[in-house]
Amino acid sequence: MKHYKSLREAELVFKALSAPMRVRIMELLYEDGDLKMDDIARKLKLTNSAISMHMDKLLEAGLIDILTVPGKRGNSKICKPRFDHMLIDMRPEAENIDFYEDDIPVGAYHDCKVSPTCGIATPSGIIGEFDAPKYFMFPNHYDAGVFWFGDGFVTYHLPNRLKAGERLTKLELSFEISSEYPGYNEDYPSDIYFEIAGVNVGKWISPGDYGARRGHFTPEWWPVNCNQYGLLKSLSITEEGTFIDGGNKISDVTIDELGIDYTSVLTFRISVPKDTVNCGGMTLFGKGFGDYDQGILCREYYAL
Repeated sequence: MKHYKSLREAELVFKALSAPMRVRIMELLYEDGDLKMDDIARKLKLTNSAISMHMDKLLEAGLIDILTVPGKRGNSKICKPRFDHMLIDMRPEAENIDFYEDDIPVGAYHDCKVSPTCGIATPSGIIGEFDAPKYFMFPNHYDAGVFWFGDGFVTYHLPNRLKAGERLTKLELSFEISSEYPGYNEDYPSDIYFEIAGVNVGKWISPGDYGARRGHFTPEWWPVNCNQYGLLKSLSITEEGTFIDGGNKISDVTIDELGIDYTSVLTFRISVPKDTVNCGGMTLFGKGFGDYDQGILCREYYAL
């Protein structure tokens, strides 16, 4: 899946698909699979120069790939679509707001304590084996694109990019997350707690562990009977309190109560306590897994 973060970022896509013939070319590629450029021209009764012009526009917009392969009568150009899905954010980001942004790999935690069911994987394969917590501290955990556990915690050091004279006004963290059930269970609530700079800022109840369809970025080798994707959640700590997805207040903890300045060590802990009411575990999806091509996206909004 391709994610465009604004209408302007997707402008080339709109231009490329504004021509009905190019829409029909994309339909052919999805209907028939990868096709030779000559075959597309023949099916649509186009000249070589016309098909080349259309393909150049689709290639420029990033909608297709064109591969040159040897054939019996010289080289052939094979056309294939790049994405099965596309996500476009229609609402633009607010302008003239100063913030720092980092995309932190989900495997870049510096501390953890987890219990089975558990596991960790990179986009190319499982690290170690299932239900063995020791693999969470193997060196290649930094490369992980997904991990899961029944109860426990992971702690990250977030980059504190504030400079002297800058005051943190809002901290926003977004991540793809779900419960953890052996296999998957889409009705399996879990109490997931969040801690910033050593302060418990509240909890969110995950509805379930999702696996009825494959995640948009989940690799083909990933077992079909395992969880496939999560929900994209946004945790924000502001001057008014702490919120999930902007409007759902989960605590009265404000950004000022965290006591963060430019010298602070900024930590972020996600946990599922064993003694919580809904101890349904946690799965965290990063790049190469799930529905969103990101790790933990961290934004530090500041004022002078």
